[in-house]
Amino acid sequence: MGRRGVAFLSGALVAAAMLALSSMDARTVEPAGAALSNPLEGRSDLVDEGRGLFNQYCSHCHGPNAIQGERPRDLRRLKLRYGREAPKVYSETVNRGRLDKGMPVWRDVLTEDVLWRIFTYLQTVQTEP
Repeated sequence: MGRRGVAFLSGALVAAAMLALSSMDARTVEPAGAALSNPLEGRSDLVDEGRGLFNQYCSHCHGPNAIQGERPRDLRRLKLRYGREAPKVYSETVNRGRLDKGMPVWRDVLTEDVLWRIFTYLQTVQTEP
């Protein structure tokens, strides 16, 4: 392959890489091993609003005020199940969904801020070990 062919191929690879990167959602890109945290953590002024948002969007599957008897859907157990990884698991779940388990993708339905307000509420109802 001549220099022109190599240059063309290199340019095509760079263009493909740029296209792939431009289509990625910044919310899903994070350094390997980085812990994710709730940017609204500790905002007690948002708990009531988060509860209302939870009841509006999530209670049909996870129970009013997150009270749900089915263990897999009981979001009061996030801290028990996932510990410090709970915010990351929550974010991945609401942004990607778990369609095989009936969990829809909320990323394009609710804003990132609304999703974290809901999580802020959920942090206040976690079952203690």
